[in-house]
Amino acid sequence: MLALIDIGGTKTRVACARRGEGIGQPIVFETPRDPGQGTARILDAVKSLAGPERVEAVAVGVPGVISRDRRKLVNIPNLPQWNGASLAESFERAFDAAVVLENDTALVGLGEATAGAGRGVSIVAYVTISTGVNGARIVDGVIDRADFGFEIGEQILGVGAEAPTWEDLISGKAIARRFGRPPRELGRDHPVWEELAQIAAIGLHNTIAYWSPQRIVVGGSMMKEIGISLDSVRKRLGALRRKNAALPKIVSGALGDHGGLWGGVARLSSVVDQEPPCGSNGPLS
Repeated sequence: MLALIDIGGTKTRVACARRGEGIGQPIVFETPRDPGQGTARILDAVKSLAGPERVEAVAVGVPGVISRDRRKLVNIPNLPQWNGASLAESFERAFDAAVVLENDTALVGLGEATAGAGRGVSIVAYVTISTGVNGARIVDGVIDRADFGFEIGEQILGVGAEAPTWEDLISGKAIARRFGRPPRELGRDHPVWEELAQIAAIGLHNTIAYWSPQRIVVGGSMMKEIGISLDSVRKRLGALRRKNAALPKIVSGALGDHGGLWGGVARLSSVVDQEPPCGSNGPLS
C-alpha cells in the first residue's frame, strides 16, 4: 500500500493506492497550524485508509522549500510554524517505510505529466497561478533536478530593487490585497482579468525561454471560470517577440485537486518495485 499526502496551506489531502490500481477516495481536512497536530491527523487518516495493510512507501507534498537532503521543511510561507519540521523522519518512524518529501507544486506537475494533461510528452512545464505562483519542469516522467527546488513565481518583472515579482503581480493573494476582496468576487467581466492575462503571458514567455518545454500545463485558482482566460493568455503570448517562433502547446490541468496525489504515485514508482497506476489505466484513459 502506498500512502499519498498532500499538505496544502489551507487543506490537506490523504489517500492510499495499491500497486497497479488507482487512487482511493481521499480524506480531506483543514491543515492545522501546529505541525504536531497536523502530523497526528495525517497519521490517523493513513491508518484509517490503509487498515491492516502495510504501508510500503510514503509520498509527501509540502507548500514550500525543502532542505537539500529532502528531510526537513525550510520555508513554508503559509504554515510558518511548520518550518524546521523533520517530516521525513517522523513518517519513517511511524510507518517503518521509505518516505519521499517533495514540493507540492512539483508533485502536481509530475501528476499532470504522467496521468493528466501532459501525459505522452517528454518535457512538460507545469505552472500554477493560485494564492501563490510556482511551477516545475518534468522530463521523461521525472521531476527535473534542482538544488533547492523551483520558485518561478520569484522571477522579477522590472528593473530596480523594488521591482515586483511575477507572484507580486498576479497571485490570488496579491489581487485580494489590491482590491480588498477575494478575486472570485470581482466577477468574470472585471477588466483586471485582461491585465493579468498579459502578465501571465510574460511569465510563461520567460518559462519557455528558460525551460524550452514541449507542453505547458497551467492550473490554479486564478485560472478558473472567474479568473484569467487561458485563450487570452495564448493570444497575448503569441504576440510577444522571441527567437523561436514555435510555441509549445499550452493547456489547462486535468487532475484538479488530485494532481499532487497522482504525482505521489508516480514519484513512488522509483522507490518501490512497481509500475505507477497512471499509464494506460490512468484517469484520462
